[in-house]
Amino acid sequence: MEADFVDTRKTENIRSAIKQNTKVIFIETPSNPTLNITDIRATAKIAKEAGLLLIVDNTFTSPYLQRPIELGAAVAVHSLTKDLGGHSDLVGGVSVYSREFSENQEYMKRLKRASDDFGANFNPEDAFLALRGLETLSLRVDTKCNSAQAIAEYLNKHDKIEQVFYPGLRSFPQYDLAASQMDKPGGVIWFIMKGGYGAGENLMNNVKLCTLAVSLGSTATLISHPASMTHRIVPREQREKVGIVDGGIRLAVGLEDLEDIIADLDQALDSIETNRSGEKHIVASMQ
Repeated sequence: MEADFVDTRKTENIRSAIKQNTKVIFIETPSNPTLNITDIRATAKIAKEAGLLLIVDNTFTSPYLQRPIELGAAVAVHSLTKDLGGHSDLVGGVSVYSREFSENQEYMKRLKRASDDFGANFNPEDAFLALRGLETLSLRVDTKCNSAQAIAEYLNKHDKIEQVFYPGLRSFPQYDLAASQMDKPGGVIWFIMKGGYGAGENLMNNVKLCTLAVSLGSTATLISHPASMTHRIVPREQREKVGIVDGGIRLAVGLEDLEDIIADLDQALDSIETNRSGEKHIVASMQ
C-alpha cells in the first residue's frame, strides 16, 4: 500500500497526485486540528472522473452538520466516540456507503470478508450508549455551535491571541466553502497564541474549568496544545508545514455555561505574559 499526502484545500493538488495505481481518495474535512476545509463536491467529481472511491472522515461534524454522501462521496466515516455518543464513555465508529457503492457486489464481497475476518459487531452496552447519545444529538451540537461562535468572537478580539480559525467567523479563510457544505460551523476552534510554545503551555497550566484532553465531542469543554501534547514527538518543521504551530490551541467546546467557559479562558489568558517564550517541556497535566 502507498499513500501520498497533499494539501486538499486546493483540489488541483488532489488531481495531480492521482497515479495509475490509485484506488482511493481519503479526505478529512474539517481537518484536525487546523480546521482546513476540503471541497467535497469538487473532490467527488475528480474521484468519479478517475474511477476512484472518495472516502470522507466526518469526525469533526457528525452527520448532523455535514453529510458527505449527499455531496458525492462513496463512503462517509463517522466517529461514535465523539458527538454521536457525546459523553466520553464509548469507543466506536460507523461507515456509511452510498447507494452506488452498496450496489457494487465486488465491494460488498470484500467488506463482508473483512468483517468476517476482523469482526464488526458492536457490543450491547456500547450500542445502547450510542443510541442514547443520538437522542440528544441535536440539542448538544446546537448548543456547542452557539457557544463556539461566541467564544470564537471573544478570542478574535483578545490581545493575546494572534489568530482564530473557526468556520463561523467571516475572517475564516474558507468561510464560504464551509457554509456551502456544513449546516453549522461546529464546536471546535483552532487559535494561535502570541508568545508561541511557552504561551500555549502556560494556558494549559492555568485553565480550571476547561479539561486538558485530546478528544472532542464530549459534554465537557476539552482543550489541548498539540505542540506539547498530541504532536510533541513530531519535529517542529514537520508540524509547522501543516499549520500546527507552537502557539496553536485546539478548543472543543462542551455544554458548560457559556459565560463560565469564557470566564475560565479569560482568567487563564490574563495569567500569561505574551513576551515570554518559555522552556520546552511536556505539560505537567498530561500525567
